[in-house]
Amino acid sequence: MSEKPRLSPGDAIGILGGGQLGRMLAQSAASLGLKAHIFCPDPDSPAFDVCADFTVAPYDDIDALDRFAAAVSAVTYEFENVPGPTAAHLDAKVPVRPGVRALQVSQDRLSEKQFLTEVGVVIAGFAKVNSQDDLETALSAFDGKGVLKTRRFGYDGKGQMMIRSPQDAAGAFEKIGAVPAVLEDLIPFECEVSVIVARDLDGACASYDIARNHHENHILKTSTVPAGVSADTAATARAMAERIVTGLDYVGVMGVEMFLVRDGAGERLLVNEIAPRVHNSGHWTQDACLTSQFDQHIRAVAGWPLGSADRHSDAVMENLIGFEADGWQSVLEEPAARLHLYGKAQTRPGRKMGHVNRISPRTA
Repeated sequence: MSEKPRLSPGDAIGILGGGQLGRMLAQSAASLGLKAHIFCPDPDSPAFDVCADFTVAPYDDIDALDRFAAAVSAVTYEFENVPGPTAAHLDAKVPVRPGVRALQVSQDRLSEKQFLTEVGVVIAGFAKVNSQDDLETALSAFDGKGVLKTRRFGYDGKGQMMIRSPQDAAGAFEKIGAVPAVLEDLIPFECEVSVIVARDLDGACASYDIARNHHENHILKTSTVPAGVSADTAATARAMAERIVTGLDYVGVMGVEMFLVRDGAGERLLVNEIAPRVHNSGHWTQDACLTSQFDQHIRAVAGWPLGSADRHSDAVMENLIGFEADGWQSVLEEPAARLHLYGKAQTRPGRKMGHVNRISPRTA
């Protein structure tokens, strides 16, 4: 929709997706006097516990989508793999924020990399791969090494493989499913970092401090702020994130993942990928900032001014994966820790069950 209506307290925001991100968005909406209506095909969605209304239906159920659109004043989403036709159908009836273009760009790694290049942020070298021959050609340009990723539907390490030798390359295209892919140049980075950035209806941006991220088994384990980077690097990270959301005419919160490289040329950043939604590496903002990423996203989607993204405390966010969440009682005994559990009905290895934010006085 081309109009830019702004919501009032008591209005409803529709949220596509009923997982932990949708749950925390619904909690923020309630704290701001707004209602959340969750749309998700999973009848056991944890977000259903905390929302004003919910719809259980497939994302391609047109009748259900029409009823959903009629019940809300704006729509957002908690995951970037919302089917394109679903977002387009809703957008013809009610504002979808972030917009359909953000989904189109982020759902295809090649489109995403082309967009990032167009807006002038630095990324690793890449090549389109539609066959094993394409892969061999691309590897020859990248010294025989790289990361092969499917163009669509990859997350938490899925749909990708590392190639460091001819043995790794042999049959690699078939191993990822023989689907359209990209090869990324293998970057000798020190660590992964991220910036959470928000943009409102009027184009104003607010970006949070850069976080240093640690992954285990391809799943984010901790995000630490401050990240231990220079002031110049921190400013560059924020500037790149704001350039990206401005280039997309984006409304809402985005997670921008980057590689931190330290070499003879100094300290520099390369953008890895974007997530057009609230992001796991931004959970620390719930307890270390006046305005959490979830409050910020709701404010933007509602057409309200953004809140301050300033940090008042240092923080380490730790994901509770699988049965780690069974130790919730010991977390509650920590005086500087705040526990966030997602209310998921079933614990499984590798499943994000909650997180804990450990807070300390700000040092930098």
